[in-house]
Amino acid sequence: MTPSRNTDLPDPFLLARAIQGDAEAFGDLYERYLDEIQRYVFYRVANRFDAEDLTETVFLKAWEALPSFESSIVNLRAWLYRIAHNVVVDHYRSARETTELSPKYLHDRHPSPEHQIQDRDLRQQLTDMIKSLDPNLQQVIVCRFVSGLSHAETGQIMGIKEGHVRVLQLRALQKLRQMLEKE
Repeated sequence: MTPSRNTDLPDPFLLARAIQGDAEAFGDLYERYLDEIQRYVFYRVANRFDAEDLTETVFLKAWEALPSFESSIVNLRAWLYRIAHNVVVDHYRSARETTELSPKYLHDRHPSPEHQIQDRDLRQQLTDMIKSLDPNLQQVIVCRFVSGLSHAETGQIMGIKEGHVRVLQLRALQKLRQMLEKE
């Protein structure tokens, strides 16, 4: 019988062990955050294969950075999202291309044909509207409403103050509402 994983242990405990080189503790953190980091990356690059590769890069960079991990950083989740943000930015810089967020990638599930028919037009409309936003506004929308991050976590990821995240979120939602009203 294999021993159970440390899935109930708090992040700071697992992080302390991982900093000391405990690969199993890092593996537990990896399993805890893999899905949400991959979802975040997926919504930024809109390609499942790129998202998988980039997510692995995020965790590799996190593992490599552990020996120099600043103990003042207490929110591991936000730190991982910040790494993910930087990896996505690097991806676009190196690719020198703009990847469109295609409606077929908006859902990570296989909806019924009825559901697809009902939602297709709305998804296309929202996708186009989100794509037309400034990249910072897009980032706020993805962090807050796709990844479900707090204002503070979004601010840490974007390198801005929490209050500024709230302002950007308000601007993004106002612009989306204006666009919807025009339609």
